[in-house]
Amino acid sequence: MEQIKRVALVTGAASGIGKAIAERLNSNGVQVVGADVDEAIEELAKEAGLSGVVCDLSQREECRRLADEVISRHQRIDILINNAGFQHVASIDSFPEDTWDQMLAVLLTAPFLLTRYLWPAMKKQGFGRIINIGSIHSLVASPFKCGYVAAKHGLLGLTRVAALEGGESGITVNAICPAYVQTPLVDRQIEDQSRALGIPPEQVISTVMLQPAAIKRLIHPDEIAGLVSYLCSDAAGSITGAAWTVDLGWTSR
Repeated sequence: MEQIKRVALVTGAASGIGKAIAERLNSNGVQVVGADVDEAIEELAKEAGLSGVVCDLSQREECRRLADEVISRHQRIDILINNAGFQHVASIDSFPEDTWDQMLAVLLTAPFLLTRYLWPAMKKQGFGRIINIGSIHSLVASPFKCGYVAAKHGLLGLTRVAALEGGESGITVNAICPAYVQTPLVDRQIEDQSRALGIPPEQVISTVMLQPAAIKRLIHPDEIAGLVSYLCSDAAGSITGAAWTVDLGWTSR
């Protein structure tokens, strides 16, 4: 019997964690569709032998279009990686309301919508792997991150509910909760905090980002991709509803 070729959708796949995950799954023989608001996704995907879709996940109709396009192209979906990111740092009294709306749309509403739209196909085939890329801020809080922390806490809640509902249909749902990963998004955050605090970038990393950590370095995207690869495998079929901390020992305190 010919082995079924799995199909995966990875959001935020143009760079950073999403790019590393897309490349790892592709190397595992998975047919990968990478989605990103950055138009560079089409060229990057072509270079890596993937499919690329330009998509603004802050828009509900774009989430619907993306889900429909994946099913139309491949007639199935096995793996959904909700990874697309959004960062904004501000105190509660200065946090822009429209930025709050956009942040929750990308980080929480889009994962819900994609899960909802792709759920029937996974349920019908009796197999699914959904992995939500949360954050250490799915579990703890930091000042000046009200929108991000709220969205990532919500994403963990969504993960747990979906895990409970999907178990009987062979769908597992897990969250990966990393501390700071070396990505373009984090690089920009380092630059922003360096300017705001009036300290060098390397001091932002050591005294702000890594102060609570036992391992004093940023995480590499490939480390997250390796964990995703395992959670998508048959060997992880009994693991669901879990928050996998990749946090350099942050929450050991």
